[in-house]
Parts: sequence; C-alpha cells; structure tokens
Amino acid sequence: MKKTIALILLVFLSQILQAQTEKRPLSFDDILKWERITESHISNDGKFIVYKQDPWKGDPTLIITTPKGEEKASFACGTRAKLTADSKFLVFTLKAPVDTVRALKLKKTKKEDMPQDKLVIYHLENDNPEEIENIKSFKVPEEWAGWVAYQATKDTKSKEKTFPLFIKNTNTGETKEFPNVSAYVFAEEKEVLAFISDGDSLFGAGVYVLDLNTGTETGILEGEGKLKQLTINKTGTRVAFLGDLSEEKESSYSLYSWSGSGEAVVIADKENEALPQNWEISENGSLSFSGNNQRLFYGTAPKKAAKDTSILEEEIPLLDVWHWNEEVLQTVQINNKGRDAKKTYLAVYHFNKNKSVQLETEQFTGIRKIKDGDADLLFAYSNRPYAVQEMWEGSPRHNDFYLLDINTGKAEMIKKDCRATPSVSPEGNFLYWYNAMDTTWNTYEISSGREYKITTSKLVQAANELNDVPNPPYPYGSAGWLKGDEAFLVYDRFDIWKVDPTNSIEPVLLTPKGRDQKTSYRLVRFNPKPYKGIDPEETLILKAHNEVSRADSYYGFDLSKTKKPELLYAGNYRLGTPRKAKNKDVLLFTRENFQTYPNLIATGLNFKKQTQISDAAPQQNEFLWGTAELITWRSLDGRIVEGTLHKPENFDPNKKYPMIVNFYEKSSQGLLNYHMPENHRSTVDYHYYTSNGYVIFNPDVYYKEGYPGESAFNCVMPGVSAVVAKGFIDEERIGAQGHSWGGYQVAYLATRTDMFAAIESGAPVVNMFSAYGGIRWSSGLNRSFQYEHTQSRIGKSIWESPLRYLENSPLFTLDKVKTPILIMHNDNDGAVPWYQGIEYFIGLRRQGKPAWLLNYNDADHWPTKVRDKHDFQIRMAQFFDHYLKDAPMPRWMKDGIPATKKGIDMGYELVE
Repeated sequence: MKKTIALILLVFLSQILQAQTEKRPLSFDDILKWERITESHISNDGKFIVYKQDPWKGDPTLIITTPKGEEKASFACGTRAKLTADSKFLVFTLKAPVDTVRALKLKKTKKEDMPQDKLVIYHLENDNPEEIENIKSFKVPEEWAGWVAYQATKDTKSKEKTFPLFIKNTNTGETKEFPNVSAYVFAEEKEVLAFISDGDSLFGAGVYVLDLNTGTETGILEGEGKLKQLTINKTGTRVAFLGDLSEEKESSYSLYSWSGSGEAVVIADKENEALPQNWEISENGSLSFSGNNQRLFYGTAPKKAAKDTSILEEEIPLLDVWHWNEEVLQTVQINNKGRDAKKTYLAVYHFNKNKSVQLETEQFTGIRKIKDGDADLLFAYSNRPYAVQEMWEGSPRHNDFYLLDINTGKAEMIKKDCRATPSVSPEGNFLYWYNAMDTTWNTYEISSGREYKITTSKLVQAANELNDVPNPPYPYGSAGWLKGDEAFLVYDRFDIWKVDPTNSIEPVLLTPKGRDQKTSYRLVRFNPKPYKGIDPEETLILKAHNEVSRADSYYGFDLSKTKKPELLYAGNYRLGTPRKAKNKDVLLFTRENFQTYPNLIATGLNFKKQTQISDAAPQQNEFLWGTAELITWRSLDGRIVEGTLHKPENFDPNKKYPMIVNFYEKSSQGLLNYHMPENHRSTVDYHYYTSNGYVIFNPDVYYKEGYPGESAFNCVMPGVSAVVAKGFIDEERIGAQGHSWGGYQVAYLATRTDMFAAIESGAPVVNMFSAYGGIRWSSGLNRSFQYEHTQSRIGKSIWESPLRYLENSPLFTLDKVKTPILIMHNDNDGAVPWYQGIEYFIGLRRQGKPAWLLNYNDADHWPTKVRDKHDFQIRMAQFFDHYLKDAPMPRWMKDGIPATKKGIDMGYELVE
C-alpha cells in the first residue's frame, strides 16, 4: 500500500515537473494574439452578459453568456454592442475579418469595393440573428425598447453623403424605410423619432416626426435646404433644428421649433434683436431643451469676416504675428484654430415669452446651466483677465465668477480672482469649488448670496497629502451630493465625510476610520441619473484600497442607516469597479493580480456566490510567467522607500539574473496589477521580460523641489543596491528603461553612475534650458509652467535659478556617460520637442558614446500603431539582450540601416 501511494506521488510530481518544463517564454508574436476584454455589458433584467475579447492584432469575438457562465453564442468580428432596454435583443456591428481586408488591400482593391460593415440584430431568447448588409450607422433607444434605427446603402459606390433610414420594429419584424436621411434622433423617454430627409421622387424633403406606437408620420417642415442640429425633447413633444431654406451660397440659419402639432416655425433668425451687432445664429451650436421644456438653448457667434476675392492666394503673405501680451499664446491659437472657428456662445429662447436672450458673451471663458436649465440663473466664469500669466503658472486657473439672469442676460460678478472652476449642485442651490490655495471646499448659496468655507484642513484634509510638485495640491475629490442638496460628500486621502453645505454642522465621518487602517474608501453608484443627487435609499457599495497590503475590498454601504459598512468581499487582488444590472441585483466585476487575468465575474449584491464569466487568456498557462513582491529600502536622504520586484516564475535564488530598472514616479500601489501583456508604446512588458529570465525592479521616487534628477538618484540607486544585496542579481548586467519623465530620469542617472550596462531612454528632456522655452506642440502650450510648477519640479524660472536648470540637465554632463544608450524619440512628438532627443543623440555621438536613435515617422510622443510598437519592442529587447545577456548584436545596431533601405531592410538578424 505504501509503495502504491509513493508511486502515485512520484507520478504526480513528475507530471508537475513535466508541465513546468513544457512551459515556454513569452514572445512578442504571442503578445500580439493576447486578448483583452474591451467591451462588457449586462442586460437590464440581469439575464445576459455580453463582452468582447479583442487581440492586439486580429479579429475580436463578441460573446453572449448568462450570469451562470453558460455561453449562448459568439460572433467573430463583432463589435460596438448595444443591449435593448427590454433585454430581448443584442444589436452590434459585424466587421470584415482582418485577413480578408489585408488580402484585398494587397490586391489594390478600391475603397468602394472593400467589404462593408454589417448590422446584426440578435434575438437573445430564441438565438435568432438577423444580418443587414452595408451598414453606415445605427441607434438603439436607451430607456425604452421595440425599435432599432439604422442607415444602410444598397450602392456601396455611391458618393452620396446621405443614406436611407430603416426603422425596424423588433417585436413584429416590420421595417419602414425613408430616403436620403442626414440626421435622426430618438426621444429619450417616449417612442418617438425625428429625422431630416433630402427626399426623392416619392418622398418630400424636410423634417419629420414619427410616432412609433401609432405609426403616425408628421412632416413638420417641407422643402429642401440646409438643415442641422436636429434635437428632440425627452417626451417627443418638442423638436428643434437650424435651417436655411434659401438658395444663397452664404448660409444664414434660423432657429426652428415644433411644439407637438402643426408645422415647425421660425422662433429666432438673423434679425433677432437679442443678437449682438454683427452676430448670427451659429450652425455649430448644439440645441437643447431645459428640463421643463420651457426654454430652448442654442448657439450664436460673431459673423465671419468675408474673404477678399479680389486678391489671389499667392498674393497673401503667410505669417503668424506673436504679441507679447496677447491672452493666448500664438501656438495655442494655431492649435485650437479649428475649434475656435466653430466656437459658439449660449443663447436661450423662452417659449412662454416668445423671446430670445443672449446669455454668453466673449467676456466669459465658460458658462453652465443650473438645474438642467430650469433655474432663473446661470453660472459663468472668466479667466481672461489672468490668461497671460497662465503661461508660467499653469493650473489651477484664476477665474472671476458670475451669475447671469436667464431672463435678461444681465451678469453679476460674485467672486473675483479665485483659483478654481466651480460646479453646480444637482438641485441648483449651490455653487461649489475646491480652493487650492488654502485646501478647503467652499460653497456659494445662490438664494442668499452667502459664501461658506465648509471644510478646514484641521478636520478634513481634502488636499493631496503626497503632493511633491511646487504647485498647490489638488483635492482627493468628492463622492457627490445627497438628494435635495442636503449634504456634500467629500473625500480625504482615506475617508468619506458628510459636509453641510452652509457649514451649520460639523463634518461627519461616514467610513470606519480609514486613516487608522491606511485604507481609502471610495463610493460606487450604480446607474446614476444626471442632475440627481444620491438617494440615501439607493444601492451603494464602497470600494476600499489598503495602502499597506495594496489589496482592494468591497463594502456594503447604506446612507439611510447609521450602521457601519459591511465587508462583502476581500482578497489579495486589485478589484475593478463593479456594475449592476438596472432592474436586477446582478453585478459584474473583475479581480486581478500579477498572475491573475482580470476576467469578468458575475455575482449578487452580497458577493457570496461568484461565477467566472470570461476566460480570455487560457493560453497563459503555456508560458513561464513571474511573480510580484514589495521591497523596502532607505533612500540616500533617509526616507523609507518602497518598490515592486518582479521575478521569473522558475526563480532560483542561487542563480544570477539580469535586471531592468523601470520607473516613472510612484508605482508600488499597483503591486497587484495584472499588467496586460502588450507590445507597449513606451515601456518594457513585465510579463515578457520575467518570462524570458529577467528581473524587473520598479522603485518609487520622492522628489525634492529644485532637484528632480538628484531625487531620482537618491531613491533609485540605493534601491538597486538593496536588490543586488539579495544575491541573485548579476551586478554587471543591470539595465534601466524609462519614457518621457522616466526617460529624463534614466538619462540623468547615466551621468551619475556606471552601474547600468545599458539604458533605453524614450522622449527625454536632456536640456532644461531649451526645453523651458519650448512648446508642447499637441496643445500649443509653452513648457515653462511645468518647470516652475509641475512635474519637472524646478520651482523657479531660468532667470531666478539658472544653476538648477544646469545641474538637472543631463546634456551638460554627457562626457561622464559610460553606458550604451538607446533613444526613442519621434518627429511628431507633441509633448517633448523632438530636438531634445536629437540634442541627446548628437551629444553622445560627439563624445564618442555608443548610442542609437529610433524615430518612428509621424508618430507622436510614442508610437501608437501596432506595427511600430511591435518593432520598438523587438529592437529594445535585442538591445537589452545584447548588453545584459551577451546575445549577438542585431545588424541594425552593428551597422545601422541606410536611408535607401528604409522600409525594406529591418536589420533584425543577429550578427555573431
């Protein structure tokens, strides 16, 4: 008997060992096939869960299951899924397979001959899918069911911009067709649809309202013209749109309204007395009804200057004039030119007074409705008096606050020069804002005109306690308002506080002393309604995160009772934010850690019975994976610092491993992150490198104002030494990798230590002098604010503290570098000017240091195309493998790639 048991154990152990040896390292081609869950939906009745598995390269799969994990159907190439409100149908797009499209492109197939998307309407109960060819668009009502609207074309070669509209009754299968529709919209609460048609020989052009229950079709405007901005109120009883029925080349739009019967009428046009001189109703302004339907909001704008047709284009000088004191830097103006050309200013039409009022003017930076536009006041703010200083101050912005009378347009300033942008409480009783300068939450009671400071740092520490940039700290945020504006729920680092909006009562702690437990609590609301506060009777959950263990948990939370939150679920996981079926107590959530894929899990409100729904990465068991652990050390300036250490799955403490140090700022709270395998745009893939025998070390960094480079050195290098002291790291085979801010820091470290055998530095700033005066081209913003106040942390201008800029710039000490450097910096970088990477490369080349520069043409701050990311990961791995594993050098590193062979010769092959 004993021999038999021993034999069984021996066989069992040998199988485990065999399984272990059968595992293989992860490759970049394997990663391309790795599937993510990029869509997930739960039906209102809780009976169906729909999700999409999407590989980095290849075709997605749309999968339909029940909360018990029973798969009903799956559709290759399915995407953009919508569940109907009655939970009977799934509507989605079916795209052509990637391989099919690729093969046709290789044959130089014309665009009009390429396969078009299909629409699938799938009956969830009887498993019956209906496919509709050549789909252009579709809409599904959110709050009611029974109909689907879609546009499809019979002639794929047609160059028309309008398409037939089909409205399908999902209960009877009956379909109505309307020709050449340019816009269509469902009412939110009632079975009504409005659309604009260009008409045909059998159907007149115009605007129509269709009552879907009765089938009644009402033409509310007949005739051809330019018709835009179609909108319908929630109940389908009012419709509005912009129209120009003239045949003039220059458009002049009027505002039309339909009030449930008869024809649509013009309620405002270019002659309207409310319009400022030389202004017009703008075709770019969206329309919206107030909550009570008594008002219609629309957009106006100054008329555009007419172009001088007597001058040839070639006779007009092309230049930009930069003015020292203009509000917005010229580069920002150029960047926003298209948006600013379409900027509109809010106006309102009062139905009960038959009167328009211009509300917003060029004086204001922004404007917001109060109580969905039903209130007699609006809130506006203006940054314009302070706009110039924003170039170096950054955020938070200075603003003046105003209240506007919705009946007259008259504005009253209620607060001057506050560094905040207020919001409005759901019931419209209060404006509220966080004041970064004294770290307090504040309210303004609209009815009384009184301002209240509702928190103080003595009790509620609303400001970020870990702020380490030379700028006022941002708040931890808020959970929202209670129903009726009764109270405001504010977060500190750990807890939730119930705060009285007039400061009549001291703040009340709602959570179980998270500060004592080092646990932060955040509120989860299910299906919240816009403009509605939190009902104490609604189902709520707290998501908690422990800063010590890094683990998450869920708590039941009842605002209507005084009992403490009840622990529902906890584990050594990072937990996703759960979602609930609208009409059933069925939840969907995810859990993950470094080894555990974040699959979808169905459960009830008590989390007791859980069913895994998805299995998106079953192949993970085929690969050598890795582990994650937390380590601690002391920085050179005496601070306790933490970081994460990731080891190979088959880790042997008696071996010596190569290590890559990868960091940005602080990442250790992400200890339990899964790290979805990806051919990343800018960083090493942790699973690839641990699978291929590397150790990855990610240290936190604490910064001292004025010394960002030295701060990185003080935190990172003792951390590296602490890991080396454990005995399993090969000191001669340590690399470092970082991008953007991380790229700067590893570039700085290369000038201070020769501990690294290889460094990849992506999009780094190496010359803070030239970067200070540079431009972030994606926004047009000058870069000075980030050195004086944000991430770069110098805290002074170049004139106030030039030595800080010198000392923190790696460019000026490149002669100290002894490490081979791989740089990735792209010629269309909108965040860090490309010349920084060039200065870095030229400096290293001038010093005779081994260096390579990868420039992905037309790519931004990082490559975004799969082909470029895949290429970058291959080259970075070959670079590290050569210097950290003694692998042969690839030909692109040894000889380079001549411009004449660009796109032809990849140079991947290794050279002995």
